[in-house]
Amino acid sequence: VQLQASGGGLVQAGDSLRLSCVDSRRTFSNNGVGWFRQAPGKEREFVASISWRGDSSYYEDSVKGRFTISRDNARNTVYLQMNSLKPADTAVYYCASARRAGASMSIREYQYWGQGTQVTVSS
Repeated sequence: VQLQASGGGLVQAGDSLRLSCVDSRRTFSNNGVGWFRQAPGKEREFVASISWRGDSSYYEDSVKGRFTISRDNARNTVYLQMNSLKPADTAVYYCASARRAGASMSIREYQYWGQGTQVTVSS
């Protein structure tokens, strides 16, 4: 599995971004996928996850109602739509492929990671 995250950038508070995670080796369709983020000096934390069928998803409390995870298995791509961005959302965002088909909030359930994309939200 080779994951490539993209779509980050520098935006102002209240703006939106859509992150994409592409699996170039076309193995996404059997695995849950998660988005995580890591801010400077902090541990990597869970943001959102989606099952391989796209029929279940989880969100970290601070992003509920603002972020939406989705996937297009035909395109081997998972998206993270981020609306109403806040400075606290500033971090490097990583996508990861889970060991199983379901969605999971536990970082230990993820085995393959993308390289990360920087999201910076100014106030």
